[in-house]
Amino acid sequence: MCAFEYYTYDDYVNWEGDWELIDGIAYAMAPSPMITHQALATEMMFELRKEVEECPKNCIVVMEQDWKVNDETVLKPDVTFICDEPNEAYITKTPKLVVEVVSPSSSKRDEKIKFDIYQEEKVPYYILIYPRELKAKIYKLRKGKFDKEGDFFEESYTFEDDKCEVKVDFAKVFERFKK
Repeated sequence: MCAFEYYTYDDYVNWEGDWELIDGIAYAMAPSPMITHQALATEMMFELRKEVEECPKNCIVVMEQDWKVNDETVLKPDVTFICDEPNEAYITKTPKLVVEVVSPSSSKRDEKIKFDIYQEEKVPYYILIYPRELKAKIYKLRKGKFDKEGDFFEESYTFEDDKCEVKVDFAKVFERFKK
């Protein structure tokens, strides 16, 4: 017989290290992400941050910030674009855009488990970045379901929102990593 321990946000806040909590199950975010993983997340954040200058001041881009979906689910997206967030400790509102850099150890979680959660929570845009292929898959929420916008290598894409438009040039995001 196999039993899982069930945790809540109250447990989560006392843990050391990097974790995510999904439906009461703890997921270790170890080992630390590879340098390329972190560098791509930084490039993506930089591109988004430049664009957010034109948005209202209540919109920001953050890296690896806890999103408390509910008491049993706390996610830590690689990059998140948020607006009107009243909480300083963690994200409470549905982000406008979420970016996950996919690694071999996180692929199932990013492509299926988190994909489903982000869709259920009505995140307007979800971007999966693949370091080996230097590719971004963009999904846009339409009628409650993610619809794939395409695979992006060197193209630009404009994310439309009720607050502002944010354009990302993937040639710039991937430029430093091309051999």
